[in-house]
Amino acid sequence: MNPSKQAVAASAQADETTAQYLTFTLGDEVFAMDIRTVREIIQYGTLTTVPLMPNFVRGVINLRGAVVPVIDLQARFGRPCASVGKKTCIVIFDATRDGERVELGLMVDAVSEVIDIAPNQIEPPPNFGASVRRDFIRGMGKVASRFVIILEPDKAFDVTEMAQLCESAQEAAAA
Repeated sequence: MNPSKQAVAASAQADETTAQYLTFTLGDEVFAMDIRTVREIIQYGTLTTVPLMPNFVRGVINLRGAVVPVIDLQARFGRPCASVGKKTCIVIFDATRDGERVELGLMVDAVSEVIDIAPNQIEPPPNFGASVRRDFIRGMGKVASRFVIILEPDKAFDVTEMAQLCESAQEAAAA
C-alpha cells in the first residue's frame, strides 16, 4: 500500500475510534457531551419564565419560532441555581421523547472547546464521590492531566423524567 493510502486508512480508523465532545464549564468543573447531539450554541438572552416549573427549568426561549425549554444544568444536578455571567450561554441539543426529537437548551457557565477523546481514554464513572448522579455520567475522559466528566444525555436530560418532575412540582404547588 502506498504511503498516501496508508495515511487515509489510518485517518479513517482514527475517525471510527475517536469521538468529538463539546466541553463546557459549570463552576470549576469541566463537562463534555457528544458533539453529534449539539445543534448550536447561543448567547444567553431573555427567557420567558413558565409558572409552576421545577427550579431547574429556567424558562423557554423562542428559537426561530420554536419554543425551546432551557435547563439550568447546575440546578438539574441538585445544586443551587446558576448565576448569569458574561460567558453564560445556552447549548441547544437534541433529546428524544417517545421516539420523537425534542430540542432542549442547557444553560452553562461557559463553552470551552471541541476535543477528541479516544474510547481507551474514557474510564467508567466513579462509584462514589461524584458531584453528579452516577447515571448522568457516561464516563470520565482523560484529557492531558485532568478528567472531563462526559455526560450521558439520555439519562441526564431524560425528557420523560424531567416532565414527571414538572408535574410533581405543579401538584405540590396546587396542594
